[in-house]
This record gives sequence, structure tokens and C-alpha cells, in this order.
Amino acid sequence: MFIIWWIIVGLIAGWATGKIMRGSGYGPLMDIVVGIIGAVIGGWIMRALGGPSAGGLIYTILVAILGGVILTVIVRALSGSRGKHTSTL
Repeated sequence: MFIIWWIIVGLIAGWATGKIMRGSGYGPLMDIVVGIIGAVIGGWIMRALGGPSAGGLIYTILVAILGGVILTVIVRALSGSRGKHTSTL
């Protein structure tokens, strides 16, 4: 049951991260991966800031989205990519 919880949180957080970062996401599997890794990053950040390390479903999703956004920013900075929806002026 715990694995299903992580998959659900990962999928929701990965999808939301894709929308926040102005992309179409990375596909369902990679959205789950981004969400799960984001949850780990977000949880680490929250503990470092003195925040609670555990919470309910909504809290977990919000922390995973925060971590997913940070992860996406780092990946884009390292790869030089701004996503699919970039415009040139």
C-alpha cells in the first residue's frame, strides 16, 4: 500500500510541477519519478528549515511539488534547456 501512496503522490506532484514550470510534463512515468524525487528533496528542505517532516496527503503533495520545481530548475540549469514551450524574441 505504501508503494501505491508514493506513486499517487509522485504522479500528482510531477504533473503539477510540469504545469507550474510551463511544460507539458515528462510523460506519466517520468512525472512519477520527478514527483517522488521532489518529495525527497522537499522533505529534506522542510526538515532543514525546521518544518514538519510528515503530514497528510495535501501537505505531502505540496512538499513534493516544491521539491519537483526545485529539481526541474536544477535539471534545466544543468542541461541548458528551458522546456518545450520556449519563445524567441
